[in-house]
Amino acid sequence: MSLPMKSCCAPSGPKPQARDLPDTHEGAVRSGTAACRPAHAENAEYAGYADRISLPGGTFRMGSEDADANPGDGEGPVRDVSVPPFAIDAHAVTNTRFAAFVEQTGYVTEAEGFGWSYVFAKFLPGPLRKTSPRPPGTLWWCGVQGALWNRPEGPDSRLDGRWDHPVIHVTWRDATAFCRWAGGRLPTEAEWEYAARGGLDQARYPWGDELTPGGEHRCNIWQGTFPFRNTEADGFAGTAPVDAFEPNGFGLYNVAGNVWEWSADPWQDSHPDRRAMRGGSYLCHDSYCNRYRVAARTANTVDSSAGNLGFRMAWDIG
Repeated sequence: MSLPMKSCCAPSGPKPQARDLPDTHEGAVRSGTAACRPAHAENAEYAGYADRISLPGGTFRMGSEDADANPGDGEGPVRDVSVPPFAIDAHAVTNTRFAAFVEQTGYVTEAEGFGWSYVFAKFLPGPLRKTSPRPPGTLWWCGVQGALWNRPEGPDSRLDGRWDHPVIHVTWRDATAFCRWAGGRLPTEAEWEYAARGGLDQARYPWGDELTPGGEHRCNIWQGTFPFRNTEADGFAGTAPVDAFEPNGFGLYNVAGNVWEWSADPWQDSHPDRRAMRGGSYLCHDSYCNRYRVAARTANTVDSSAGNLGFRMAWDIG
């Protein structure tokens, strides 16, 4: 069930129900809707055009040979990579924006088709925590029936107070469907890292080389002893608002921590069913998964969803 790497990141499928979905490439769509049509001008607010940042592109040093790099992740070697001009979301797609997509198109996420998704165990009430199955090796995850993007911890949970948080429990296919509707796409890994670096050359984090400069928390990651105790010293146990903390030099928020973000790229040429994810999440901790560094990367299967996995959108320009 899990990737061959330390997976506080997010547990992976494949989920056996996937073959039963009416359209596994774009998710299930209710009769009479068109989930992947481009957004019209009146949908610009929902599509996020007002929040996109245009970047000139250019050549930058991608990757890392940091001593903290995870073996097998393919962070290095450091190499010169060029990206053309593009635009990217200032922040991850919110629950509000995803709700607009669902309302206008009738889109049904893959987690809804499967009937379940992964939730961090400590977020669950006792009875649900005890009865939900857990993947081997990552027992802090529970496969929860009825956990969906708008029911993040299962059937009795709600999005009250979290409409400005990143949407979660979305697969790579769900994210791709949203982007098509909104007239954009997922960023490539090179675009994501170029944007996340914010103009800094080979810095460990989007703001520099020190995790908490002057004792100030700059991202939403695990504080304490993973997975037993989170002190919430950064102010959050789970997801944070998409504009929490200060943006990087290009104006992007939360490109370290909060939620993992899907990219357009396959993890490796030999694994086209897995897509690279960037940025780390609120569960990352240096004792187990230090992938909130800007060059860090991991992957998941295209049908996987979890409570710490979201996305932001990119656009072609020029």
